[in-house]
Amino acid sequence: MSDFSRSASTRLALCRECDRVMHLPARAPGEAAHCPRCHHHVAGPAQRDMQRPMAWALASLVLLGLVFAFDFLSFSTRGVGHTMSFVDAAGAMLGYDYPSLAAILLATTVLLPGAYLAALLYIAAAAQSGARVPGALVLARTLRPMEPWMMADVFIVGVLVSLIKVVSLAEIEIGASFVAFCGYALCLLRTLMLIDWVTLWDALAPVPPLAPEVRAGHGGRRQGLVVCAGCDAPFHDNARHRCPRCGRRHLSHGADRLQLTWALIITAAILYIPANVYPIMAVTTLGSTDPQTIVGGVISLAAHGSWPIALVIFVASIVVPISKIAALAWLCRIAGRGGHADSRSQMRLYRLTEKIGRWSMIDVFVVAVLGALVQAGALMAIRPGAAALAFAAVVVVTMIAALTFDTRALWRDAPAGDR
Repeated sequence: MSDFSRSASTRLALCRECDRVMHLPARAPGEAAHCPRCHHHVAGPAQRDMQRPMAWALASLVLLGLVFAFDFLSFSTRGVGHTMSFVDAAGAMLGYDYPSLAAILLATTVLLPGAYLAALLYIAAAAQSGARVPGALVLARTLRPMEPWMMADVFIVGVLVSLIKVVSLAEIEIGASFVAFCGYALCLLRTLMLIDWVTLWDALAPVPPLAPEVRAGHGGRRQGLVVCAGCDAPFHDNARHRCPRCGRRHLSHGADRLQLTWALIITAAILYIPANVYPIMAVTTLGSTDPQTIVGGVISLAAHGSWPIALVIFVASIVVPISKIAALAWLCRIAGRGGHADSRSQMRLYRLTEKIGRWSMIDVFVVAVLGALVQAGALMAIRPGAAALAFAAVVVVTMIAALTFDTRALWRDAPAGDR
């Protein structure tokens, strides 16, 4: 049995968001640690062992298996009905010649989360037992970058929006698969909340030692330190530019990352034009087809009295993408100038931008669910439009832009006491 208490000793850590060297104190069970400079979440709630997250991860996988065993939703209007399974949502995208949308749907809702949970059980069992198992370090360093792309919770909201859109036009029946999916999404979120990555990594591999002259309260770059993006270990930069603990390449300072973020922002802004010009879906009712753009769908929902849903779509599909592009452009401008006098407020803007960006995928999931569910021939049918692909690309590109942005560039390289 591995001794998880060895991670509780006080040691130096390097904040990946503001580049400050700090003391990571001993944490009692349930206690988290934050950077005193930028308030970045350095360490989650401490766990005595990995049994709780392993139990929740196993429950998530069991519920995920049940999602594929039953019907997801049923649709019926004027004697014509259709029943869909979860896989039918992706199958509909393939049938309409949108394989990329099908891949995004499956990857973000079941494939990535499923792989994440299985890998977590593997490495957590290894850490709990203290055994050295093949591939544990490689798997562990790839799990955290996967977390922003797991969107089971976003998909549930998309399904609920879809149901409200058609509930006045047809009879909808919720299947056991949808109930299992809701349970799976909740268990997945609970699993993510319980993982103590500091303790887990300490059980897998030791922290590389730092030079005695490294001082807390000062910037890591000035002391030749970098932080690993995979295991959060601080270490002295080396010629191979790889973490001595897990082998992952470290996050380097440089203008190339800023230029990459600028390029992604511009790409997203360009893609946002066809996402609003072309129809995101086409609604067929009694043989008449009505193409709807994103804005047109919001106006139609509001005209039919569905103000709450219209507001959700308006915020997720219009306000959030535009705000995220504008916010990232502003942050890139600040970073290009060498920082900001009020860096904490800029960090709050960045964190908000990073967290809300994934929720724009609601509209894409709505189109996928409606395209698979509403199939009643010429009586009533919904099919995705070209804007769905463009809008999905906007969401993906802006998420990548937020992840590539170097938040350390928002902080002027000065001792923490001067801030």
